[in-house]
Amino acid sequence: MADIIQLLPDHVANQIAAGEVVQRPASVVKELLENSIDAGANTIKLIIKEAGKTLIQVIDNGKGMSVTDARLSFERHATSKIKSAEDLFNLNTKGFRGEALASIAAIAHVELKTKQEADDIGTQIKIEGSEVVSQDPVVIPKGTSIAVKNLFYNIPARRNFLKSNTVELRHIIDEFHRVTLAHPSISFSMHHNGSELFNLPESNNRQRIVNTFGGKTNEKLVPVEEVTEVLKISGFVGKPEFARKTRGEQFFFVNNRFIKSSYLNHAINAAFEGLLRDNTHASYFLYLEVDPQTIDINIHPTKTEIKFDDEHTLYAILRSAVKHSLGQFNIAPILDFERDSNLDTPYNYQGKSAHTPHVEVDRGFNPFVDEKPKSTVASSSMSFKKEPVASWESLYVGLESKGNEVSGNFSEVQFETDEMTSSMFDEEETKKIQKTFQLHNKYIVNTIKSGMLVIDQNRAHQRVLYEDFLQQITVKEAVSQQLLFPLELKFSNTEVVIIKELQSQLEQTGFVFSKLDNEAIEVSGIPVSVKESNINAILEQIISDVENDVPDNNHFSQSDLLAKSLAKSLAIKNGNRLTIPEQEHLVNSLFACKEPSISPTNRTTFITMKVNDIDKKFN
Repeated sequence: MADIIQLLPDHVANQIAAGEVVQRPASVVKELLENSIDAGANTIKLIIKEAGKTLIQVIDNGKGMSVTDARLSFERHATSKIKSAEDLFNLNTKGFRGEALASIAAIAHVELKTKQEADDIGTQIKIEGSEVVSQDPVVIPKGTSIAVKNLFYNIPARRNFLKSNTVELRHIIDEFHRVTLAHPSISFSMHHNGSELFNLPESNNRQRIVNTFGGKTNEKLVPVEEVTEVLKISGFVGKPEFARKTRGEQFFFVNNRFIKSSYLNHAINAAFEGLLRDNTHASYFLYLEVDPQTIDINIHPTKTEIKFDDEHTLYAILRSAVKHSLGQFNIAPILDFERDSNLDTPYNYQGKSAHTPHVEVDRGFNPFVDEKPKSTVASSSMSFKKEPVASWESLYVGLESKGNEVSGNFSEVQFETDEMTSSMFDEEETKKIQKTFQLHNKYIVNTIKSGMLVIDQNRAHQRVLYEDFLQQITVKEAVSQQLLFPLELKFSNTEVVIIKELQSQLEQTGFVFSKLDNEAIEVSGIPVSVKESNINAILEQIISDVENDVPDNNHFSQSDLLAKSLAKSLAIKNGNRLTIPEQEHLVNSLFACKEPSISPTNRTTFITMKVNDIDKKFN
């Protein structure tokens, strides 16, 4: 039998390895930024076009590479950070796989320009699909510039699996945040399609957080500091009143490397126990420092998960440190959990002794004696003058005669009674028999000929609103109500980018934006069916849905996603009591829809219970 096992060609092996390293444009951004940090750069610039599908370029002022190193950097298993197996357990750098650049060069057009400070000229290398096209000298300043163009050009199937530009850009920004927040001493900038999204100067941790997520973030932060033999903690947690429905602003950094840890996240939730609203998540930016030999960062290809030697100790220290910070800054009580802050002594009265109140009483006052004008010290000290009233005996004058008059004339007494009718309902009332009932403020029960319908009021209202908003966005323009005073809302740069992309569809539903810049949104008009107090929550829900959903590139899917998000935000919540006319209107509106049986998220809106099924229950 012929041999069937053979060695793969290098370019095929590189493409297979690229599937592990490069999953989407954000993976390339992460690898290139980390390489620039390891090169000792203090200024890094990221340039993106078409959400990284067309161009990803990173320019730094690091130490650069020699001619030989520039060529070897694209070979598999070539690295400057590992010399023995023991080095894997004492890593203080970022990229160490030795496969990143080789994998990227296998699936894209790569152009590298690099120069060391001691060299007069630099080196330029062009690679297409793992093949070196050219290597020439070039005049550039110290540092490295690497451009990755046409990602997945030779793997069409992988390119087709990429999501819309909005989703891919969001993943790139997430990776950009994870790198920039871990290194506040480095200046970063990011440009997308010619416009600047971020310009982060050299700063400290707090300033980097504020510069990244907007000036409003500063008031939300509560510092956390703790130093032990096992763990050193620094950073910030968000105040409970600013908790959001999304987990976007949750960052753990271990030895300046971003990680994900559901176990440590649970420690944060335990520290916030009893302080957060339902279905909300606290934000945190925590920097942990541990001995590199006590962790293993090789358990995940992207190095976002870490295994700790003693997780239980870290859990206890982290929970206690966060809980102590919340109590120290009066976010939560430390010892007296029943303390009422309204009963605290004001600052103006602290240290003052209590004064016994002095009350003057007219000891000669007798309520059963006719009052005569007196000139006493008490009367002169009082600020009011008692009006003379009739003696108390006059209250009973004529009472006996009135009583006798009433008791002797019972014929004039009238009694109110209900009018007796021959039927339980008159002809008008029988026409208005109630057909709908609300069960547990959650379900609407409606009678039909064959039995009854049980309708989920939240899902039913979502379906009604969804079709209404979708029609407004795609067919007709909605009516907008102008606000007397424009409403100013603050969002981060990335959130504003999402709102800008959805601006035309939002305006079709009735929103009017008078201002839309990097950190603030000014709303001057809202849809008729929306309350002004709900605007911030609605926009947050829309942003969350866009970030977490996976819409396609066409315009209709964005409109569909927006209609779903608005319907979810404005639908009647379970627990709200509805009047009978409201119940009937909701039922009629539901069955006027094109798809009344399912909600916008493909969940059942009502069930039918026939009389025969009910009869069987009594057999």
